[in-house]
Amino acid sequence: MHTPPSPPAAERADGSSDSSVKIGALVPLTRPGWVDAGRHVLAGLELGVREVNDAGGIAGRPVELVVRDTAADPQRAAAAVDELEGLGVAAVAGEYHSVVARAAAARADALGLPFLCSSAVLDALTDQPTEWVARVAPAQSHGWRIYADFLLDAGHSRIAVAADPSVYWASGAGILRDHLAPRGGTVIELDMRGLTPAAVCDALVEHRATALLLLVGHPEPAVPIVKAVRRDPRLAETVLGAPAGQPEFAEWATLLGADGAGIPFLRYLPERLGPLGARVGTALRERLGEAPSFVAFEGYDTIAVLADVLRSHGTDRKRIAESWPGVAVEGTRGRIRFSRPPGISVWQWAWPPVQVVDRDPAEPGRFRILRTG
Repeated sequence: MHTPPSPPAAERADGSSDSSVKIGALVPLTRPGWVDAGRHVLAGLELGVREVNDAGGIAGRPVELVVRDTAADPQRAAAAVDELEGLGVAAVAGEYHSVVARAAAARADALGLPFLCSSAVLDALTDQPTEWVARVAPAQSHGWRIYADFLLDAGHSRIAVAADPSVYWASGAGILRDHLAPRGGTVIELDMRGLTPAAVCDALVEHRATALLLLVGHPEPAVPIVKAVRRDPRLAETVLGAPAGQPEFAEWATLLGADGAGIPFLRYLPERLGPLGARVGTALRERLGEAPSFVAFEGYDTIAVLADVLRSHGTDRKRIAESWPGVAVEGTRGRIRFSRPPGISVWQWAWPPVQVVDRDPAEPGRFRILRTG
């Protein structure tokens, strides 16, 4: 009996081709996901893939990015990992939200599917140590301790945190508390499940806090909290902070204008980009139509690592996972190598460059570097 040939790539329902090397990409592209962050991660991933293919692909085979929108939903991400595994991807890349990446990492570990996490920083990305997962973003504890030291050096010892309920925000509050307490700092936690922005202002006055950190989602409730604090004359000297990086993206400046300036946050870039970083930055700006965030560079570096691994070790998933400790790739922000720092359950680049920056109040479109680490 004659078996009809498989349809060509263009006719496949999933849009994939048997001749390509497939990499799954997890990114938040719709609400309630942080859409700007997802767009920047994806821009970096796509630029990396384009450059790999322009250079001949992997052993002559083109790389194909199979993109799935997580929408900041852990269950949706886990289901996407299952789907991508069935589509035959060599590895999964991406994701911005830590709780989503955690769900994806757990599923990838269970399936024996390599996952290179681009941007999520939660220390405990998996419950148990795994050989299948690696990460180019720094662990939360590394960056947030640098941020805590910045606050102390700026004279802040009574620090309030407006926190949404989630593993990520709770982890961040715990890191700050543990790091600040031995140095004379106090962390006052404000549970945003029961507080309005006006009530947050009252609590800051009551607790005599000199700084308020926004451990909350963007734009809600971060933007209304900023507006309320900025308009409260009792809080004229109160410093706002956003260690998770909300002010990095253009939407922050659009929604808040001058109110969004002078709010220190973390980003993962060197003080000066080298030749590769500068070239990639120019290409990312053209692709995005705006200045690329550090998140876009993380996406590009993810593909740089995976392309190097695939060229050296092929597409066998077990060999890819076994290659993490041998990675030595020049990325946009430095040389990427993976190790197992204490307390980190995945293969980790230790460490990408860390900056504390803010938007210049005199020119909110310009960033000021306040500390490096």
